[in-house]
Amino acid sequence: MDFLIAFIVGGLICAAVQVLMDTTKLMPGRIMVILVCLGALLGAIGIYEPFSKWGKAGATVPLIGFGNVLYQGVKDSVDKYGFLGLFKGGFTASAVGISAALIFGYIGSLIFRPKKKV
Repeated sequence: MDFLIAFIVGGLICAAVQVLMDTTKLMPGRIMVILVCLGALLGAIGIYEPFSKWGKAGATVPLIGFGNVLYQGVKDSVDKYGFLGLFKGGFTASAVGISAALIFGYIGSLIFRPKKKV
């Protein structure tokens, strides 16, 4: 049952993004930024935690989850280090995910040898 809920939640997020892409002039990069900011906002007002417990991986994998990770990292770091935590927290909390994306992206480029578009 948990798998089904995660599948539905993730699908609904993807469907909402597709509707945004089809009905607005927003480019994919801007929509991605909106999702990250939405995750941070939902975390700040306390809605993201119950949503992620209910939606499981469907709520935590998309960019909304990344925004919440950034928010939580900054919040914890500001509590611990004060003003300087604003600059440290997001990087500390998301470093593993960002590093993995860069490393696997590089490995993928070595395997598939992408060509430059002319």
